[in-house]
Amino acid sequence: MIDSHPAETLTIEGPDAVAFAHAQFSSNVKSLAADEWEFSAWLNSQGRVLALFHLIRMSDNALLLLLRGGSAMSMVNALRRFVFRSKVILTAHPVRTLSTGDAMTMHATRNENDVVALGCGDHSLLIDSASNGDGEWRTKQWRDGWAWLPKSALNEVLPSALSLQRLRAVVIDKGCYPGQEIVARMHFRGGHKRHMHSVVLSQPITNGEVLRVDERDVGHVLDVVTSNDEVQALVVLNDEFVTQHADNQLTSFDNKVVMQLRASWPA
Repeated sequence: MIDSHPAETLTIEGPDAVAFAHAQFSSNVKSLAADEWEFSAWLNSQGRVLALFHLIRMSDNALLLLLRGGSAMSMVNALRRFVFRSKVILTAHPVRTLSTGDAMTMHATRNENDVVALGCGDHSLLIDSASNGDGEWRTKQWRDGWAWLPKSALNEVLPSALSLQRLRAVVIDKGCYPGQEIVARMHFRGGHKRHMHSVVLSQPITNGEVLRVDERDVGHVLDVVTSNDEVQALVVLNDEFVTQHADNQLTSFDNKVVMQLRASWPA
């Protein structure tokens, strides 16, 4: 059985909840309907990803965030510096579990008996306080390139390296938000030098490990999943390094691991 990640969640509630989130986060929060979710991110002023999350609109004035890596309490403490006069309440919740549910329409949500279900197409992701959790959903989301960020990647990776525009977690046709200028510049002028790939590994490797060749940084391991005796991972790699290898087999890493590319995603 594949281990599950913990469910780190926080809420933003109050009359100004949506406006506050829209100004801070990179998705189009104002367009999100009640009982729907979308991918979103919080960026720093250099355009790097501080947090990646599912953003769920629970009601007109309440948003729930399920973090894909990181700490809910740390994010709440950081967001409080930007509240000023906004009428919002930020709350980090006790860690819950994540498990796999039945197929459910993409971006739909359901909240029953304190279990929040997020529709992910061929499955649903369940946020629960009673379940022991499971990791089946991780393999499904690995195939779709839905990143989960280790601590070492937070505040380090650009949205383009995680293919966040493809997921509509980052948009350029809305008002200013932290990092928006960098996102827009890279969208219109290019300059993307790193992209995300799904790979099969020759041996287990640690989430968050920086990949090096001759002590030079060429990539970052985001999330490793072992199933059916196969070690799979999502990794961010330098484009130059990838193009140097034929047959989609990547070698020469300092840690001696060999990677076979399965899929790659655009910025």
